Amino acid sequence: MPQYFGKLQTNEQPWSVIEPIKGIEKSERSIDFHCGKSLFKISILASNLIRVRLAPTGEFQPRRSWAVAKKDGDWNKTPFEVTEQNENISIQTEQIKVTIERNQGRIECSDHNGQPFACDAEIGMGWHTGAVAGWKIIEPDEHFYGFGERTGLLDQRSEIKTNWTVDCIDYNSLTDEMYPAIPFFMALRPNLCYGIFLNSTYWSQFDIGVTKLGIWKMETRSPELDYYIIYGTEPSQVIQTYTELTGRMTLPPRWSLGYHQSRWGYDSEDVVHEIAQEFRNRQLPCDVIHLDIDYMRGYRVFTWSPKRFPHAEQLLSQLKTEGFKVVPIVDPGVKYEPEADYAPFDEGIKNDYFVRKPDGQLFHGYVWPEKALFPDFINPEVRKWWGDSHKVLTDAGVAGIWNDMNEPSISDRPFGDKGQKVWFPLESLQGPADEQVTHAETHNIYGLMMVQACYDGLLHLRPNERPFLLTRSGYAGIQKWSSVWMGDNQATWEHLELSLPMLFNMGLSGIPFVGCDIGGFAGNGNAELFTRWLQVGMLYPFMRAHSAMSTARREPWVYGQRIEDICREYLNLRYRLIPYLYTLFWQTTQTGAPIFRPLLYDYPNDLKTYQLHDQILLGSSLMAAPVYRPGVEYRAVYLPDGVWYDWWTGTSYEGNSHILAAAPIETMPLYVKAGSIIPLYPVRQYIDEDIPTELTIKVFPGEGEFTLYEDDGHTFEYQQQAWATTQYRVSIEGDNVIVDISPREGSLVLSEREIIVDVVDKGKQRFTDDGTARQLRF
Repeated sequence: MPQYFGKLQTNEQPWSVIEPIKGIEKSERSIDFHCGKSLFKISILASNLIRVRLAPTGEFQPRRSWAVAKKDGDWNKTPFEVTEQNENISIQTEQIKVTIERNQGRIECSDHNGQPFACDAEIGMGWHTGAVAGWKIIEPDEHFYGFGERTGLLDQRSEIKTNWTVDCIDYNSLTDEMYPAIPFFMALRPNLCYGIFLNSTYWSQFDIGVTKLGIWKMETRSPELDYYIIYGTEPSQVIQTYTELTGRMTLPPRWSLGYHQSRWGYDSEDVVHEIAQEFRNRQLPCDVIHLDIDYMRGYRVFTWSPKRFPHAEQLLSQLKTEGFKVVPIVDPGVKYEPEADYAPFDEGIKNDYFVRKPDGQLFHGYVWPEKALFPDFINPEVRKWWGDSHKVLTDAGVAGIWNDMNEPSISDRPFGDKGQKVWFPLESLQGPADEQVTHAETHNIYGLMMVQACYDGLLHLRPNERPFLLTRSGYAGIQKWSSVWMGDNQATWEHLELSLPMLFNMGLSGIPFVGCDIGGFAGNGNAELFTRWLQVGMLYPFMRAHSAMSTARREPWVYGQRIEDICREYLNLRYRLIPYLYTLFWQTTQTGAPIFRPLLYDYPNDLKTYQLHDQILLGSSLMAAPVYRPGVEYRAVYLPDGVWYDWWTGTSYEGNSHILAAAPIETMPLYVKAGSIIPLYPVRQYIDEDIPTELTIKVFPGEGEFTLYEDDGHTFEYQQQAWATTQYRVSIEGDNVIVDISPREGSLVLSEREIIVDVVDKGKQRFTDDGTARQLRF
């Protein structure tokens, strides 16, 4: 067998496979298949959702208290029929048919048109010492998306994707393991889509046709194989079911949709004041300033530096009056500091809250405060303590929390030395006394549990304020608690381009509130790169510029007046689009739909969209074609089916075609689909600067509708009906454009305002919004 030079040959362990089915047991939700010593189960949870579990020993693992998937018993009972024949057993629901071969236990799925999907290969499931695996057939026209945060192109076919959370600093297009581990993907071909969620927190890996052509494999170092198959005719159906399985985002505070400014190096109160003042003086909209590790006393979590931030509460109070929220960073490493009256350390030691080695010795590693200990977030008592520890920060007035280094990122020696990244010993026990498991099982959820601790803590400290959290690491279900950014990227054109498929695949993994560091975190770019990045960053659901301490400053004004003016225009557009964007956030709380999405999401039967990674849909209406190469002033744009309007000029184009778009540095090509309705606020310097007295409804002639969602923007009152929705419809009647406005619904009382309905190429009409129905003709 050919080997790479210098690589020793390895014989892979043979896989044991299940014996022929000896008998079955049926219940109202599932069927057990007895195969000698092994046992596998198929649970029918919805008409398009089944769960498959294989226990090689014949005994299934107990459900963990931290499990992210919805309990089987919490799904509505789904009717299904079981048919037993000599060769196979079939299960039929309203949407799919699942056939199980008696001899080898192979599973084949098909839709009601007989189209196969997620069908087992020659060997369906197997196991050997330390691992279990499953193999399935890749259909010839299948494409693969999701897998969480991934580099490279959009379609992940012919790739190996490992799920193991690491600090992947200096990642590039070939990097495998990333900060989060999201063992979910979807496979797409025209008129058929299916998703796979591998329900394992252990190390796992997807091999999408690399080792064996035409076969994809999932493997995990777990005692059992446990995965879900989700069927749909298009991605939206798969995402809706997947996010019902793993959870959906709750509405974040509206201010978090604004522009966030950050830098590792805003190292004093004076610098932060200066940054805030520059934004306001220059009329560059901004809502949030982030504080990196500079604000802490010697990098100790839950402290303020008495020299650099001696008046933290006063600082945050002053910033609040200027319309700024402050979000500080929090890392999991607690400085090892006996007899120093450092409460997080003292309390953690006293209550045995830190991770220990298998022999019982405290585990330590090196992070920013040098020698550090690490909380066992798998233990709910520890999570409660950690969450409550944020009181030091919330009392000072912080608005949200930025969770970092939570893969966890640990070195084996001080950061100033050249060390190796390490993690807790895999045999270390974590969790409460009655549910202790090894770190091999919990490594991938360490960041997830830290974020849950923080979310619950903020809820406890401020019960009616929606928490805003940002995290680098996580696991499936992280969308329930936090936004996610793509970690330490670089100020290069390659990383600007990389950001697009990375964020697309996060959205296609059920995680909608995502973004990348605008301008790049590491290294130094230039004015053109920053401008192009801010243009596309205007569309990121989470919009933040961030840079490293050793780099040149990256605020919009450092590049001169021309660049500042361009940045202002796109920041203003972001703030005008807030009612549209906030409605998209509300939609995703209902359906899980990605906000920032590839064209294939809305055009899944258009093969031209399957590899298209450099055009963006913000919702279903706005489409951008950003520039991600230096010196480019024109670029090709694909317009899918329909009529499309140029946002800047109003020019219309027939879809299903390519055009050459002008894109000087002042312009990011931006298009709107005919029949779209875009609500716009007036420009403001921060989102809650005032209550808008006017709302523009920009209408693009065609057939379509849009439901505008509004609430108070920061409390949970919307969960008690304190919201308002208004449905707008546009239609064509001869030469006239008709705009129908339905009566406002919901109990939220809105302030008086003027509605300006602006129909492209037809003119404007105005009226005072009293919530009643009306029809406008243009």
